[in-house]
Amino acid sequence: MSMFCKKCGGLLIPKTVGKKRKLVCLKCGYEKEIGKETKTKISEPVKKEKEIEVIEKNNEENLPITDEKCPRCGNNKAYFWLLQTRASDEPETKFLKCTKCGHVWRDYE
Repeated sequence: MSMFCKKCGGLLIPKTVGKKRKLVCLKCGYEKEIGKETKTKISEPVKKEKEIEVIEKNNEENLPITDEKCPRCGNNKAYFWLLQTRASDEPETKFLKCTKCGHVWRDYE
């Protein structure tokens, strides 16, 4: 069974009209009765996770450097950048990249 209108291609949504269940087009208002053989299932859309941008070697020289100890090699200098990874009302995430070994980590403070 198609969940799209045969007239305009719009989405058909289930709706109860009186005692009858129908599929109604959001665009043109076309109605189709739901028979016993028709089953409708409405599911939540699947959220896609955003990819986090990683700074490549050729872009490092443009980043500021801070005094931060690398958890992998112990070096005390790291490049850093800020990225909004969550909702806009939450703070940015600080990413750090060791100037010596290239290890990347996050600072949530």
